[in-house]
This record gives sequence, C-alpha cells and structure tokens, in this order.
Amino acid sequence: MSVDAAQLPPQPRPDPDSEGFWSATASGRIKLCRCSDCGLWHHPPLERCRACAAETRFDPIAGTGSLRSFIVVRHAAVPGYLDAVPYIVGMVELDEQPGLRLVGRLLDVDPQHVEVGARVRAELVDLPPGDFVVIAFRIGEGKPDE
Repeated sequence: MSVDAAQLPPQPRPDPDSEGFWSATASGRIKLCRCSDCGLWHHPPLERCRACAAETRFDPIAGTGSLRSFIVVRHAAVPGYLDAVPYIVGMVELDEQPGLRLVGRLLDVDPQHVEVGARVRAELVDLPPGDFVVIAFRIGEGKPDE
C-alpha cells in the first residue's frame, strides 16, 4: 500500500551542514555540531564556529537536559499529526552547554503533568514513512529546576 505524501509529517531536507546529524540519527546515535578548536556546540549545524571560525565536527551528546518551554497542540494543522492531538512540543536546553537547545515532541506524557524545568532524556523515533529518525524527549527522573 502506498502512502499519500500529503498525509505525512514534514520531511527533513538534509544539506551539507546537517548531513552529519542525519546520518548519526539514522544509525541510532545523537550527534551535534561542535567546534574542533574551542569546543562550542552549535545547533543548527554550521560549517565553521561562530566564535572562532574553526571547522566543526559532529560529536555525541548525552541527550539529557531541562525543558525550557512547551506548547500543547490541540488542533493539529500539520499532516501526519492530525490523529495525535493533543501532543506536546518542547524546547529543551541540553546539559552540554547553556543555550544549546533542541525542539522535539514530548512522548507519553499527559499535558497536565508537564512543567517548565522538568528533566528530560532524548530518544530517537522513526518519522513516517520511515526514511528519517528524529529526536523526541521523555520526561525523566529528577526535580524540576528551581
């Protein structure tokens, strides 16, 4: 059975700067762009560091962080998520560096139990139709930030 592209969620479009990110997720790892010289993390990925102009590379991250903001989507306008409402999209600040943030869905949590500051852990999930793997988050253990 073929899948109607109009019913799928938006699909990533890898480019030369983001290819390392997408190839890592496809192999079950989370890697983000990091300066080879000063160690500054960058997301979205850049060819050169914005602080020192050195080349960047992709390094693994722990995948843990704190929820900084979120939205509960109750009326989906994006194909592929129409049957998933309500769902939560959160912005997570990663433990690797202040200001290093990723956006992703929060999995298996009641919207009434989500708090800014909650500790989360990243995991990889298939994006239908299965050509890409994306980062999502689960609320983890630990107290919210004070």
